Amino acid sequence: MRTYIIGLLICLSTGLHAQDSLKLSIRQADSLFLQNNLEILAEKYQIDIAKSIEIQDKLWNNPTFGVEISAYNTSRGALDVGRNGQKAFNIQQLITRAGKRNKQVALDVESTRKSEYQFYDLIRTLKFELRQIFFESYYLEQTIALYDTQIGTLHTTVSAFEKEYNRKNISLKEVVRLKALLFQLTNDRADILFELQENQRDLRTLLNTERPVRSVVDSSDIQRYQLSKYTPIALKEKALQSRSDLKIAQSSTKQAELNYTLQKALAVPDIQVGAVYDQASNYVNNYFGLNASISLPFFNRNQGNIKAAKTNISYFKTAENAKQNSVNNEVDAAVQKVGIAEKAYQSVESQFTDQFQLLSNGIYDNFQKRNITLLEFIDFIETYNESIKEYNRLQADRIKVYEELNFVVGEELFN
Repeated sequence: MRTYIIGLLICLSTGLHAQDSLKLSIRQADSLFLQNNLEILAEKYQIDIAKSIEIQDKLWNNPTFGVEISAYNTSRGALDVGRNGQKAFNIQQLITRAGKRNKQVALDVESTRKSEYQFYDLIRTLKFELRQIFFESYYLEQTIALYDTQIGTLHTTVSAFEKEYNRKNISLKEVVRLKALLFQLTNDRADILFELQENQRDLRTLLNTERPVRSVVDSSDIQRYQLSKYTPIALKEKALQSRSDLKIAQSSTKQAELNYTLQKALAVPDIQVGAVYDQASNYVNNYFGLNASISLPFFNRNQGNIKAAKTNISYFKTAENAKQNSVNNEVDAAVQKVGIAEKAYQSVESQFTDQFQLLSNGIYDNFQKRNITLLEFIDFIETYNESIKEYNRLQADRIKVYEELNFVVGEELFN
């Protein structure tokens, strides 16, 4: 079963390259992401909804109009509404007091602002995910290319040794051990393909495409990740100014304060004013009158909602302080991780992979010429593959921690 899965993954890998792949640089991927990502497109509608609520709450209350007619009179019959009959009209208008409408609109405006911050925070989060997957996929593809070369060369070596075995020049043990090494490399390649397939799934989702995505990375994309011009204090200041999730917390506090003001205004009763015309049922015919009404705040003065709104301010203010503290700690941790990753990356000699590659080029010839033993050959191949795989992973992790610093600061630091 495991062999079947490995074979299937090899076919899938070949199929990926055979399809019309979407080759993208990181900047092209960013651009396509902003244009196509469905989560971002959906979140935009939340801003439109919030703005629509603003428009609605700016509107005045509609007046109400009422009609009363005589349905039946024993002496004059049904619907006696003529010159000598009876009919009445009234019109009413609610007048809000204490600036309730303006306070509600101010709360709506802040709600719209919060929706915009949530939109930007979604972009920040998804872009961080996109870039991590993009660069990880690139280095996984580099590792796959290494395994493809090794497996192809080892296939040739195994075939040559099988011929030598058939001629009785070498033992079966050596052939079997080489085949075991070939199987191990194929198995390791399949594990990397599992990771790559998961990344492909996420990249296609983020970019909203059905085509396979190939990461294109050049040296300028790697070299731009340098921290030398930023200090931890400067990065913290940038984060406190730029982090959209912190702005969401600040907006929530502002909304709580505006809601408290609104709830106090709601305790002030509104006035209902109106006019009435009565044809024949009042103390004089053709009566015109004015009226006004107001609720008397003897019992309900909105005390509970006012108290809850005041407590909400304390709650959101505390949450805002906690978020600010979290932002500072996240920046500190990200800076430390960058330092660790950069130190590990710099500790590897620049000629490391070149030296290994140079040695690898001659190892097969030397083995076939019997200049090195089978154990030495296998040990070198395993060490070489593991070292290059870890080196590629180190390069990917280095970029990831720099992108994490971008994420926690909330700005593009390495353009």
